[in-house]
Amino acid sequence: MAGDDLHPHVTEGIRSLHDRLDEIERLVTEGMDAAGVHAGTPGHGHDGPRRQPALPAWRRPTAGEARWQAAVCTAAAIALQVAVPGRLVLVSPSWILPVVQGALLIALVTANPHRINRASRRMRGLSLMLAALISFANAWSVARLVVVLVQGGAAGSNPTSLLITGGAIWLTNVVAFALWYWEFDRGGPVARAQAVKRYPDFQFVQMVSPEMAPPDWEPAFFDYLYLAFTNAAAFSPTDVMPLSRWAKLLMTVQSAVSIVTVALVVSRAVNILK
Repeated sequence: MAGDDLHPHVTEGIRSLHDRLDEIERLVTEGMDAAGVHAGTPGHGHDGPRRQPALPAWRRPTAGEARWQAAVCTAAAIALQVAVPGRLVLVSPSWILPVVQGALLIALVTANPHRINRASRRMRGLSLMLAALISFANAWSVARLVVVLVQGGAAGSNPTSLLITGGAIWLTNVVAFALWYWEFDRGGPVARAQAVKRYPDFQFVQMVSPEMAPPDWEPAFFDYLYLAFTNAAAFSPTDVMPLSRWAKLLMTVQSAVSIVTVALVVSRAVNILK
């Protein structure tokens, strides 16, 4: 009888001990999660406690993006202007503006060849001047091309030359607007590297779905080039959404320029081929 009375007490004691151990383990786990501490994996070395970053890379200070992406695409836009006929360029002879733009690009690369992370009013002024020169020269070429096509000038009588000229102007338009998006989103590349502004002007997919990108992802020039290309090709936003009013206005202007260029060039070329 004594053994029968003792058995329930032993069982109850073991159950109570298990409950207390589970509670202690839960409290310890919650404390470690709150502090962001994770122990090393046994057998693979232990570097001590590590604190996980609370913010994604695009919202905290980073080393800055590499210069070469913007430099290569800008050089391509400068070279594309050489393919534009002389009667469509802003300044004659046609090589003057590309030379000036190339000199500005060389100055920017020389001053900061690796990563864009140093704030300088002079360098930012030169960078904006370069983007403005490319944009203004290309806008002039678009306007002159429209006049020539509407008036039926000799420059629009050769379909091959017309398609090459239209393609060069269209691609230059893509790079020019990519430069503007890149220069002004959250204050520009230097401001983004220093996390000066909190709210972005463009919403990339990686911002709303961080699990789809590595933890060190942040927008670089190629992301803005993709934005400009898809906007020029689809005449509307695709997977990158404009958030600020200036971003929406600039994308509207780019779509309008792209529609005019493509519609006139393609329709004229088709009429000539017929």
